[in-house]
Amino acid sequence: MAMSRNLGAGRSLGDVFPFGPGPFLILVLTVISGFYLLADTLLNPPDAEDATLTMWTFARQHYTAYENALPAFEAKRTDEKVDLQLVHGDTVSRRLRAAFWADLDVPDVVEVEITRAGSFFRGPVEDLGFMDLRAWLGRPDPSDPEGRPLMDRIVKARFSSYTSRGHIFGLPHDVHPVMLAYRRDVFEELGIDASKLTTWDDFVREGRRVTDRTDRYMINLSKRQAYSVEVFLFQRGGGYFDRDGRLTMDDERAVETIKWYVPLVAGPERIAADPTMFGPNFVQAVLDGYTLSFICPDWKSKTFETDAPGLAGKMALMPLPAFEPGGRRTSTWGGTMVGITKKCADPEAAWALVRHLYLEPEDLAQRFRDLNILPPYKDAWSQPAFHEKRSYWSGQAIGTEYIALAEQVPPKWGSPFLELASSKLGEVVAAAVTRYESRGKDGFDAFVRERLKQAADEVRRQMERNPF
Repeated sequence: MAMSRNLGAGRSLGDVFPFGPGPFLILVLTVISGFYLLADTLLNPPDAEDATLTMWTFARQHYTAYENALPAFEAKRTDEKVDLQLVHGDTVSRRLRAAFWADLDVPDVVEVEITRAGSFFRGPVEDLGFMDLRAWLGRPDPSDPEGRPLMDRIVKARFSSYTSRGHIFGLPHDVHPVMLAYRRDVFEELGIDASKLTTWDDFVREGRRVTDRTDRYMINLSKRQAYSVEVFLFQRGGGYFDRDGRLTMDDERAVETIKWYVPLVAGPERIAADPTMFGPNFVQAVLDGYTLSFICPDWKSKTFETDAPGLAGKMALMPLPAFEPGGRRTSTWGGTMVGITKKCADPEAAWALVRHLYLEPEDLAQRFRDLNILPPYKDAWSQPAFHEKRSYWSGQAIGTEYIALAEQVPPKWGSPFLELASSKLGEVVAAAVTRYESRGKDGFDAFVRERLKQAADEVRRQMERNPF
């Protein structure tokens, strides 16, 4: 037998390795493969070792788009090799902040989510980890026939979250204008004319008619989270902070917005359901016609197409109703910036990479087809992709629709305390809903005002510990 083969000194293979020849052969091949891989790694290190620029992104969709765009960049700039890394959003926030504070190595280029961006702008400007982009944004651009600077060709409101004390630390990736997505077929069945819902008064009145007569709800809104109510707060020109970093989350606009919002989601006259804004329960509510519309920034139009393919041709988009006749008919939800770190050894090369990924019209057009995300770079909007009719959305050219609202998108001023303020606003919404459901309008106005002030004062106490 093979296992009795003599290995010298009277010992057989079975004595040394008693599990049989098959496992022994696997072990030998594994050891050989391991040595081969080790030698290959030492002799041919990974591409990251050869990289001249390192970039982090937290969004898988962005990562895929950039992977497709990088070969053209490296073909034009043959001295550059980009190490593109997909990094979890929490890791970007925590690891990168810690690396900035400890003066450790960091990537050259980083994407940061809009709510977290302000956390990187805390402290003296000279100590911040990101470079000020104003020199690049403000100089005459040789790619433009008229020599206009980039600053004049990007939706200005989108810089608000990435600006601190007059310095611009991020280039915006997106506009994210908000519309309402609605079940066009059910609207028509119920005799609802979307074109006549030009104000929220019109919308609420029609919603109460529908809800009173059917087992349907006019819109999907959250009872416990801030994301729905903040869309309306921004639409009204309010927000968490002003351009100078002062907290405004408890000003009169915020009070009036909460007072208006809560009766939509609670009490006997509510017109909104709350199956959450994400996941199968939300999708099923729209599929069943239980909820007839929902807040739809550009990015959500694509995720909904993917999640509910069976509604193709039954959905449509409309601008948000305004709070007053002729008022703003959109808002914003979400966003991303890209920044260049001060540790970058070649800032001009990093800026060239940023330009390539964020400002190539043909690439942006394809990304719009793939993701429905409207870029803030207005030069790209003339690309045919932004004006193609979409069968899913009842033949609407949704790019044209979102572009028509882009310049109305309100600013969302950033702050190192934006995440905290958003969390506190969510607590106020939840408390106000509970109070309204139990006691109705009795003392409700005073309750809202008091709870908003309490929440804002907690944020102010945190802000007082850091004056920057």
